[in-house]
Amino acid sequence: MTRGADPPSNAPSPGSPDTAAESSPSAASPASQVASRAPRLALLIATGFGLGYLPKAPGTWGSLGGAALAYLSWHYWNLGKILLELGVGIEFITRWTSVLVILNYLPLIIVALFGVWAANRVTRWKKVSDPQEIVVDEISGQLFALLIPMGYLKFWGPCMGIICPEEPSWKYVIPGFILFRVFDIWKPWPVRQAERLPGGWGIMADDWVAGIYAALCLWLLRAVGM
Repeated sequence: MTRGADPPSNAPSPGSPDTAAESSPSAASPASQVASRAPRLALLIATGFGLGYLPKAPGTWGSLGGAALAYLSWHYWNLGKILLELGVGIEFITRWTSVLVILNYLPLIIVALFGVWAANRVTRWKKVSDPQEIVVDEISGQLFALLIPMGYLKFWGPCMGIICPEEPSWKYVIPGFILFRVFDIWKPWPVRQAERLPGGWGIMADDWVAGIYAALCLWLLRAVGM
């Protein structure tokens, strides 16, 4: 339409209600407003409570957070000890040792499941396959690397499922941290293949496999006398 010409008779005038409704920000549909809203809880979990926003190497910060969480779990999440302190009999604890094994991995299981949900939610919102600020995968992988050997020490090693005379210490955390980062960056088979899984599963699964590799190496280091 030529500038200065009269608008067609069927076109709404600039001040008409139809034009105002089209130009008003509030005219956006409720569905589009919901879709554009930031998933705050998912972002909080996916970024490791803000670790993913730290500069330089967010993946390394996430791994450090996972190592710290694993270390705290070693010393404060031994259900055998907790039950003994509550006065539960040794016979009951021994009978249910297999259940305690699973429950002792609750930190690992919870972070893994919520990590998949959060990573999937954030990637769909950002429309990016793997945003660098998502570090819950490194946190989860580091738990795999460190808590699996912890389970061996507590339930299948010298600890008899209850009290471990040789509590894991930083001598396990440091090599576990380094080994996980090596496998996470190197991505040997099937770490890289696990990245191809859809959505949050692909973000998380490669770090789980890298964590399992690191856990196996920690077992070998212990076997040779670390």
